[in-house]
Amino acid sequence: MNLATTLVFLVFGQSLLADLSHPVWFTLILTWLLLIILLSVFAVVRHAETLAGKLGEPLGTLVLTLSVTGIEVMIIVATMSTGQGSPTLARDAMFAVIMIVLNGMVGLTLLIGALRYHEQDYNLQGANAFLAVILPLAVIGLVVPNYTHSSPDQTFSPVQAAFLTLVSVALYGVFLSIQIGRHRAYFRTSRPTTEARNAKRRRLIVHEVYSVPYHVVVLLAYMGPLVILSQQLAVPIDFTIRVLGAPVALAGLLVAMLVLAPESLAAVRAALVNDLQRSVNILLGSALATIGLTIPAVLTFGLLARKPIILGLDGVDITLLALTLVLSNMTFSSSRTNVLLGAVHLLVFFAYLLLIFQR
Repeated sequence: MNLATTLVFLVFGQSLLADLSHPVWFTLILTWLLLIILLSVFAVVRHAETLAGKLGEPLGTLVLTLSVTGIEVMIIVATMSTGQGSPTLARDAMFAVIMIVLNGMVGLTLLIGALRYHEQDYNLQGANAFLAVILPLAVIGLVVPNYTHSSPDQTFSPVQAAFLTLVSVALYGVFLSIQIGRHRAYFRTSRPTTEARNAKRRRLIVHEVYSVPYHVVVLLAYMGPLVILSQQLAVPIDFTIRVLGAPVALAGLLVAMLVLAPESLAAVRAALVNDLQRSVNILLGSALATIGLTIPAVLTFGLLARKPIILGLDGVDITLLALTLVLSNMTFSSSRTNVLLGAVHLLVFFAYLLLIFQR
């Protein structure tokens, strides 16, 4: 279905998107593109999850995280390369990922897990390792641009962008070396529950017919059409913001929701089977990959394409980011979670949604 839609828009895209002023036609085109992109993302993540089950933790979750981050970068770059994308799209999408993951999804998984099992365990060392890298990269990438003088409008100069790119990739590389190397035990629970063991066994049984190379090839095949479809999606998104007067940040929220939907579902399923360790690995890994890999990718794109990339958040969003980072460090300071922690994170997430439309 995604291939057929891609071919249709390659051949007839210009005429299909020429006039979106009619509400019914606009709704049909937007819904069509969003649905096909979402199905493609789910297909990519389904095969990534299969690889995750076959490769084991934490390497499997790493494959899942990198696949979703790759999709996010592809959508952002494809949208901005059409000439219609906002220079703040990358910033808004990355900030939306942080707020959805560290508040919305962390809050939801902690809440439903605690309601079902009262308290849940995870490896505290792994969560702290994630947050130790997320915090400095988030502040340097999304806050510091507001206070630099080498370039205007909340952007980095080429030298600063190159430095941040190298530092982010290097720091993420160091993190990976401990995650899949000498400290991989940090990202596993020492006492997996019976429900978690049974859920892992079911995942392996469902996908045991196919080999690892098969899933790698199919995963890459599904990712290809996403580039073309993302460029087409930029047109109705731009129409929504420019003509209908929607908030600019809504485009970033939409991109984040598209790419995070499958991972969010996987994290919730893990919490429901009392496997909070897997939820933590998925969610914090997604937030870290967004900061550690998406920022370097979009900065590199900006330098090569000579497009401005605005990364600095405004005052309200900086406040929400600071609150989120402090709250996350408090939440993951104990190896046991409860209902209250989940409820507080969800409150901050709902405040973020409100402030997109009401400043």
